[in-house]
Amino acid sequence: MIITVTFYAFVVFTAIQILYLLYFSSTLTNSKGKKDASNLPISVLIFAKNGSKDLENNLPYVLAQEYPKFEIVLINNYSTDNTLEVLENFKAKHQNITIIDVENTEAFWGSKKYALTLGIKASKYNNLLFTEVSSKPASKFWLTEISKTFNGNKTITLGYSKYETKSSFTNILARFHNLLQALQCFSFAKSGTPFMAFDANFGYQKDTFFKVKGFINHIKKKDGVHDLFLKDAAVKKNTSFTISRDSFVKNKAPKSFKSWYLKLLQKRALQKNYKAKHQFLLSFFELTKLFFYGLGSVLFFFYPWQIILPIVLSYFFINFLVVGIATKKFKEPYLIFLLPFLEISLLLIQISIFIANLISKPDH
Repeated sequence: MIITVTFYAFVVFTAIQILYLLYFSSTLTNSKGKKDASNLPISVLIFAKNGSKDLENNLPYVLAQEYPKFEIVLINNYSTDNTLEVLENFKAKHQNITIIDVENTEAFWGSKKYALTLGIKASKYNNLLFTEVSSKPASKFWLTEISKTFNGNKTITLGYSKYETKSSFTNILARFHNLLQALQCFSFAKSGTPFMAFDANFGYQKDTFFKVKGFINHIKKKDGVHDLFLKDAAVKKNTSFTISRDSFVKNKAPKSFKSWYLKLLQKRALQKNYKAKHQFLLSFFELTKLFFYGLGSVLFFFYPWQIILPIVLSYFFINFLVVGIATKKFKEPYLIFLLPFLEISLLLIQISIFIANLISKPDH
């Protein structure tokens, strides 16, 4: 009796996982047609905190954009290295650079959201695009591709940010997790319920920012600059996204497993501030995957394998198909060869994160 119930539960969880995969695959289909660049003026905002080396390496890629009209707002948040000097050197050579030098205040000590608010207020143009000091556009047409999403009633835009490739298992695992995040991010956005953004490739209009009073609802929370803004500002009709290759941004890879793991801890803690439906859907996806692997492993020993095997193979066929298309779309082709191993490894890490968050708060 127990084994029979376990089998039917396994079938249900497998079906749910397949439905999730098919839902994620919706973002990989071709768009309705090519959009023309709007050529609207854009303000690119970059937050810098002790990031002089990253600025020297990555800012030239932003400056090299082939786009008719844009400015770069560089926000120096009380850096203690030579970041300000580097910013001033760039400004001396480029007229489209504006520097905002933020001093700490007692009320907003070290707050990234406060610093970004000052940068937004100082920007010239209504169309804002945010990237990170540790990131660089993958193409000279980054702004052109993003501008295509600012049209009509679309006032918020989501872009993709990928990790640079390194020869380490941590890097492979981080890139796989990032790929899954992209599938979730863009499929939810396509269905009209966006919940997250990649910090290095996210844009919205200044009018939209002030309409929800900026970051006021979560100004005291250190994390969630863009995700929590989306929670306040995004609705079904005002959010767009692009996954064209020229719109990609490359981000510096995690330095170590520990640094990446701490980032995952913070992200998981942040999810507690998401809308209830997003918390449920994301958690249910992970939970049903855990039951798929757990119950499937047990049933192979206590149930006819001739029945279990076709169900497992059906899941992996759909999984390889969807993730395989995604790896091609997001230029991560080699990840597909390690799919089951990466999926199980990530599942174990997520279990440890769940336990860690139960025991103590993540170190911010």
